[in-house]
Amino acid sequence: MSPPPSKNQNLVELRVLDGPNLYFPRPAIKLTLDVSELLALPEAEVAAIAARAALPGFAGEPGRGPEGAPAGPGPAGRPGSEQRRRFVARLGAHLVRQTAAAAGVGRLAVRGRPGPAPAQVVLAWPWRRRTAAEALGEEVAVLVQGLPGPDLAERVRAAGGRLREVEPGPGPSLPDPAIPVVAVTGTNGKTTVTRLVAHMGRQAGLRVGWSTTDGIYVDGELVDAGDWSGPGGARRVLSEPGVDLAVLETARGGILRRGVGVAHNDVAVVTNISPDHLGLGGIETLDQLAEVKATVVKITRPTGWVVLNADDPRTLSMGRLAKARPFLFGLDPDAPGLREALGEGGRAATVLDGDLVVLVGRQVDRLLPVVDAPVTLAGISSANLANALAAAAAGLGVGLPRAAVVEGLRTFVPDPAQNPTRMNVWTLDGRTVVVDVAHNEESMRALLEVCRGLRRPGAAVRIGIGTAGDRPDSALRLLGELAARGADRVVVVEKERYLRGRDRAGMTRLLQEGTRAGGQADVPAFPDELAGIEALVEESKPGDVCALCCHTHRDEVPAWLRHRGAHLAGAEDLRALVLAARGAEPGT
Repeated sequence: MSPPPSKNQNLVELRVLDGPNLYFPRPAIKLTLDVSELLALPEAEVAAIAARAALPGFAGEPGRGPEGAPAGPGPAGRPGSEQRRRFVARLGAHLVRQTAAAAGVGRLAVRGRPGPAPAQVVLAWPWRRRTAAEALGEEVAVLVQGLPGPDLAERVRAAGGRLREVEPGPGPSLPDPAIPVVAVTGTNGKTTVTRLVAHMGRQAGLRVGWSTTDGIYVDGELVDAGDWSGPGGARRVLSEPGVDLAVLETARGGILRRGVGVAHNDVAVVTNISPDHLGLGGIETLDQLAEVKATVVKITRPTGWVVLNADDPRTLSMGRLAKARPFLFGLDPDAPGLREALGEGGRAATVLDGDLVVLVGRQVDRLLPVVDAPVTLAGISSANLANALAAAAAGLGVGLPRAAVVEGLRTFVPDPAQNPTRMNVWTLDGRTVVVDVAHNEESMRALLEVCRGLRRPGAAVRIGIGTAGDRPDSALRLLGELAARGADRVVVVEKERYLRGRDRAGMTRLLQEGTRAGGQADVPAFPDELAGIEALVEESKPGDVCALCCHTHRDEVPAWLRHRGAHLAGAEDLRALVLAARGAEPGT
């Protein structure tokens, strides 16, 4: 028996994914390797390595394809090329299979793909026993590091022998829910949809547990504050005694770091796919982001429903990955996706003649008028209108009574109690104040749409902007530009707790560069959200709308507004504000 491998230098990360993930619908190992040396080797040397590894379908001749293709770059590709990186990923996946076979493991499914950095590849495979799976990853990392050397076959046999002696370790502890589960993902609107579906469940008399970026709740009571949108939140909700329905906000970060926290769900909701957190965790493009979010669609029970946004092409395309039935939602009742879903025996939620409706075949079920659903802000918030449709579809899809879904839509108010920092509207001395968590370009557009819908004729929109620092420079500039183009007055509100590796001055500078591109050069910065909203209110006039992107002072801002004499806008107040903004009299 050969000695165990020495510490290797090319292992970037060996990550255990405890639940369904980007690579497989079950727990998997994700091995990230630095393959700089293999990427730099001459093509002939890489071809020789592939031949020694007995890579299937490879002739081993540089300049010739697997079946004698014409001369040119061979299958291994030129040094440093993207083709070379893909070839090395394929070779690495082959080594995983060979090593597993040498250890006595049966046929193993392996995925190989380019990694998050130019000199990296990712290899992934499912696992049944944690310790053995991690040991396989460590052995493969050493094998890949030593690929330029001889005796590959012997080293694979030796690795297999060592793996046979490893104690297998524990199996996955992934919850297999015995109660209905709704998983909610997407870029925008996840928290609102999660809260709204949970509210509908409570209207049905169920004991509902839900997890969000704000915390874990059971039957309306906060169990644990914090960001619980990852797999830990799912496990916590399902472990709570007496829960009848689980509604789980499922964020990209948790899927990438550990996988989804449940083996399956009964309803999956995907709100939309838009730019946010790109450049993190190897996710550089919207298509890659959509691939991550689609994980919840793949694990929906065949008897369940996938609730997808028909107005978003990337979301709509996830339907082909699902075994479950389609329940689409969209603002355009004539969208081709809706028609196609109905033709396949699915359902659709949309808007007809000012009503929120559900379409089943040729039947139209009118749930309630848009203006009677407070979350839509009397219909001026297209983002929240879409959220209402998604929640209605999810509620009906998980089997809630129709009456409970309708009552949930009628009684869910966007205020600090039911939906904190999500389009919370206040009135203050003839002014309107909107507090929202707007943190990316789509949520900024949504906030500005609401502000313009509430602004009286001749009045101004004033907004305090800011977000977290874990976004590309271009995203921060775009946030400032959108605000400057959509509002009459912009200020920057700094957020010490959300810098995430940046400094305050750098964040402010990027946002101000964006506002200058949008036509506003004189944009001051305030040290925190309270100082920003106070300045905006002080300079405003009756009829104006003041908006705040609120992340840090989520409790202090409402308290300050109440101290100033502000009142939360209820459903009737919202209707009156919208009518006033349109120059109409109440009752018209």
